[in-house]
Amino acid sequence: MGWVTEHRPDPAGLASCVQCGLCLPVCPTFRLTGRETASPRGRLQAMSAVADGVATVDSKFEEILDFCLGCRACEPVCPGLVPYGSLLEGSRAEIAVQIPSAGRRARGWVLGRVVPSRRLLGAMTAVLRLLQKLRLTALVPGRFRRSLSGMRRLAPAVSRTFSEQDARGTVGVLLGCVQEQWFSPVNTAAIELLTMAGHEVVVPESQTCCGALAAHDGHADVADLLGVRNEEAFANCDLIVASAAGCSAHLHDTYGDRAGDITTAIAKAIDDGRLPVLAPSGDAVVIQDPCHLRHAQRITAAPRRIVEAAGYDPVEIDDDGMCCGAAGLYTVLQPEASAELGIQKTDRIKALDGTIVASANPGCEMQLRAFLGGEYVIRHPIELYLEAVKAAASSANVAPVEMHS
Repeated sequence: MGWVTEHRPDPAGLASCVQCGLCLPVCPTFRLTGRETASPRGRLQAMSAVADGVATVDSKFEEILDFCLGCRACEPVCPGLVPYGSLLEGSRAEIAVQIPSAGRRARGWVLGRVVPSRRLLGAMTAVLRLLQKLRLTALVPGRFRRSLSGMRRLAPAVSRTFSEQDARGTVGVLLGCVQEQWFSPVNTAAIELLTMAGHEVVVPESQTCCGALAAHDGHADVADLLGVRNEEAFANCDLIVASAAGCSAHLHDTYGDRAGDITTAIAKAIDDGRLPVLAPSGDAVVIQDPCHLRHAQRITAAPRRIVEAAGYDPVEIDDDGMCCGAAGLYTVLQPEASAELGIQKTDRIKALDGTIVASANPGCEMQLRAFLGGEYVIRHPIELYLEAVKAAASSANVAPVEMHS
């Protein structure tokens, strides 16, 4: 039957794959299995077979595509500049329409109705907070238990001051869904640092979930609707930033250079002299690169600049920036592969000096904490930086040593 939706994989994108195989060694699932169908090249062959009418969108096609993390590590090394991320999302949109399942429909409802709703997601968060307080998280169904074991201790909901912009020249902060409910201190740090750097910051109340989780799972229509709402909410902002790498990557794919990651904005403010650089402390911070920061947006220098400006020594995990196995819903949908990748990543961290880890994505943070345990401190780079700046301001012994004119 071929493709049936407007979200179908772009023919030019499929044709740009030259089958060179440079993607194989950087693909986490190929490295796990050695299977051609578990590689970007193999998945692109499957997509092309459907496009050419040789194969159909069936359960085998679904199995091949669903095993992909969507980490996009293949994109930076691809000589043909194959837009693998968009081709994957288009193929999953076809799967959602052509072979709908009860599970996929349920996920579409959750991602379209529950996650974007502050009220419904807040109610679910309140239940999780109570389970944490009563130490009853073991009651959570098994597939969710490991991820939730990596959650931070949930604090009471933050009361935000929402502000609709009425003039250009502002920076709009996307709070996100899970990011705001479960990792609100990161957004608080983002707003505070942007303000310290001299930006006019707005937090539109009419904003919603960015739609990344829906798009990755094949619910393209849901993602499109959420995108329309955010386009209206941030209509007059010169720049839109998100503090979760998965969100900022989706925004950047949607809005181009008008949207980006908070680490880029804060690193630029540091380089411009609008935020301070602190004296070296000699303490190490292990840098974990979220895939949607490193591979999708090609951002690697900014988190390291922020950590260095906080006085820390950045420590690298691996040159390839291999995926930790979180990948949105992957921990639930592919728990075995996710766990194996999580163990590989955290074993590398355990072999390094330092028990502070900087990670700029909520899913990655949860995955790392689930396998590293309580002796490690895992924070967003901007949280570490803001804490260091505040400590410097309150201590006569630690002061900024470098400011740019």
